[in-house]
Amino acid sequence: MKINIGLVQMSCSANVEENMTKAIKGIREAAEKGANIVCLQELFTSLYFCDVEDHENFKLAEAIPGPSTETLSAVAKELGVVIIASLFEKRAAGLYHNTTAVLDADGAYLGKYRKMHIPDDPGYYEKFYFTPGDLGYKVFETKFARIGVLICWDQWYPEASRITALMGAEVLFYPTAIGWDTNETDPNMNREQYNAWQTIQRSHAVANGVHVVSVNRVGREADQQFWGGSFVANPFGSLLYLGSHDQEEVHVQEIDLNKTEYYRSTWPYLRDRRIDSYDGILKRYID
Repeated sequence: MKINIGLVQMSCSANVEENMTKAIKGIREAAEKGANIVCLQELFTSLYFCDVEDHENFKLAEAIPGPSTETLSAVAKELGVVIIASLFEKRAAGLYHNTTAVLDADGAYLGKYRKMHIPDDPGYYEKFYFTPGDLGYKVFETKFARIGVLICWDQWYPEASRITALMGAEVLFYPTAIGWDTNETDPNMNREQYNAWQTIQRSHAVANGVHVVSVNRVGREADQQFWGGSFVANPFGSLLYLGSHDQEEVHVQEIDLNKTEYYRSTWPYLRDRRIDSYDGILKRYID
């Protein structure tokens, strides 16, 4: 079965309404190009506020389902597309998550995934804002495909992609916000960081025999130059599409879900897994 995946790579401003309008414009453009499923980048309604620890930023959070999912549900129903939307969730007073909602092609809210792995690095102070996800890994049965959604820092963990693939995901989506530190003077460091980011996700495609879709933002925000580079990899890690580092882009990529069967039967990693020998993976470290 062949389906069309839409990627909306965009820059953001401090104006939430402006960002939502831009995202919807991107969704419409993707739909006009034939997209069946459209993925937006991480926290697309605002600037990437985690570069600082500021209590004012909690005002950006909202209920899920809530205002943004209602708006996007109407768009999904109108256009007949699935929308993957990364939002800042307010669960209760003092309890917040980095969450992605999935809207089906008829506008139905299918549910949400809460980011499991939360970073705390210079410029990425996410532990200040987000409680780690407690919904587990999730797979969503959409009109066009059974999809798995993970979020940004999750992409560095092969355990997350493996479990989601074992749950039946046919495509793994990674809404992302990652960039270069503009104070970094070593160009090799920037190059290595980007290459590692792309390589680890392509390896998830190979190891699990599924397509991987990663959607990142672009633009300068404070000391971060978000590096774009959104991409689609096939089940053997080959790039079907690669976005630029500095341009807003809406791209639609056809993928063939039948490739999963081909690659998994030709390279039977799932068959040869030694699940009887993996107890150690549940330990923090093996002394």
